Amino acid sequence: MPFSIGKHAIGSGQPFLIAEVAQAHDGSLGLAHSFIDAAARAGADAVKFQTHIASAESTLDESFRVKFSRQDGTRYEYWKRMEFSAEEWAELAKHATDRGLVFLSSAFSIAAVEILYRIGMPAWKVASGELTSQAILDAMIKAGGPFLVSTGMGTWVEIDGLAQRLRDAKREFAMLQCTSEYPTSLDHVGLNVIDEMRARYAVPVGLSDHSGRTAPTLAALARGAEIIETHITFDRGMFGPDGPASLTIDEFRAIADFRDALMEMDSHPVNKDKMAASLEPMRSLFGRSVAPSRTLAAGTVLTADMLVAKKPNTGIPESELSRLIGRKLLRDVPAERLITWTDLEPDYGKA
Repeated sequence: MPFSIGKHAIGSGQPFLIAEVAQAHDGSLGLAHSFIDAAARAGADAVKFQTHIASAESTLDESFRVKFSRQDGTRYEYWKRMEFSAEEWAELAKHATDRGLVFLSSAFSIAAVEILYRIGMPAWKVASGELTSQAILDAMIKAGGPFLVSTGMGTWVEIDGLAQRLRDAKREFAMLQCTSEYPTSLDHVGLNVIDEMRARYAVPVGLSDHSGRTAPTLAALARGAEIIETHITFDRGMFGPDGPASLTIDEFRAIADFRDALMEMDSHPVNKDKMAASLEPMRSLFGRSVAPSRTLAAGTVLTADMLVAKKPNTGIPESELSRLIGRKLLRDVPAERLITWTDLEPDYGKA
């Protein structure tokens, strides 16, 4: 069932492209704002962050997913460094809106939900790891608005459960196939799951990709995905855990250009007969007519070995070649010219 996020019709218009910043800003507010500008230039419809509040979501017992940081002794310290204040999140949201982007951020705590609710975020993005986080989901459902659900860590039983829960709460939602590997190998992308979700839930579906390659998103768009989410980075060598799983800004621009080209083609179905009629000048140029295989003298009675088909298709059509056999020429016909009906004796003219 289609629904709207801001001015965007999800599931009934052009595919919705989300540029995921995630942790690429590395705790720098200035860099976070730079990513908003880059996402707008790259043709994204939405820019998405992650709202982490260390004290509300983590403990010192949480281990690093990837031990990459030289300045953070613990995962908790890393989340603390990734935090922005409520006022800073409001500034980021306004900046995104000013650039014509939908502002989204995944909430990883009830406190994060409250911040995002207060700044008027238009839809809730459920991160794969929060698929079964009951308290956070309760807070999102209570806040209202549509849901975009990533399913990277979920089983069908868990995904079915959330889908039913959202239906019971009368919340509109979309399902995104996702594999929580960073980067995701091509054999784990799971494009087939997009089709299965469409059949299973009858809601808009798409792909949240972590492959760091353009092929999965291009293929998903070609298969009818209505939402694409992929991480972005200025360079895959940038510091942070998400670089290898991200697209560069130029690569994201290529996705947006492909989306727009696909929409242009799909919105203009072609009638083959009408198209062929409109291409008549080209048909004449590339088609073939009957020509002599060698220079023929007046009075020659034509035989099959004397006739060939050559360009252009402005003389006797190749399909009429058999009608010329046994007919006599009125005049000489050079090898470099086509045979015309007026080259034949009147008794053997065109019927």
